[in-house]
Amino acid sequence: MPTPEPVQFSTALRTASSEEHEAAEQSPFMSRLLHGRLGVEAYADLTGQLWYVYRALESRTGQLAEHPLVGPLVDRALLRTAAIERDLAHLRGPDWRDGLAPLPATAAYAARVEQLAAEWPAGYIAHHYTRYLGDLSGGQIIRGVAERTWGFARKGDGVRFYVFEEVANPAAFKREYRARLDAAGAAMDEVERRRVVEECKRAFVLNGAVFRDLDSRYPLSA
Repeated sequence: MPTPEPVQFSTALRTASSEEHEAAEQSPFMSRLLHGRLGVEAYADLTGQLWYVYRALESRTGQLAEHPLVGPLVDRALLRTAAIERDLAHLRGPDWRDGLAPLPATAAYAARVEQLAAEWPAGYIAHHYTRYLGDLSGGQIIRGVAERTWGFARKGDGVRFYVFEEVANPAAFKREYRARLDAAGAAMDEVERRRVVEECKRAFVLNGAVFRDLDSRYPLSA
């Protein structure tokens, strides 16, 4: 019998984490937000929580750019922190930092990303993949809903987090990203690949926990 083709690392990450990914996407908070049943304050709340996650994700990019596994994935075109801050200034005014605090799930999520960036860069890849490819894909749905529901200018302030101005062709960019991800996986042994796959599942679980914390702020009777 012919030897089956090995599963590409990007495919392994996607398929193994599909259940956790779907659970996060279908959370009550995101469902209500995307169906217009929550106000702009909930959207601003989500944006504020993501600020903590992306600060953690991007705090060591300079160092990680030199890492043999992570370096090829690091791209300034993906960086989101400045865009999030611009959105928050639009959503909450120039003093948006006042009163902003991470929810317990957000703090745990950011701490995990920071730990991996410092101690296990291969595991950091799982979070890099889940966040940025998610922003380039499903994140565009959120952008469209926000523009229609709350009247933000198309790709303007309020939704700049989802606008990748330096990515001319998102489809081509994602293909290249997956190719680099596959190359990173090929450089790992099987044990390490499995560990990263498990971390990818954990990334979606952590994201889903943030949505649950946010959901508790907006009771159904509100």
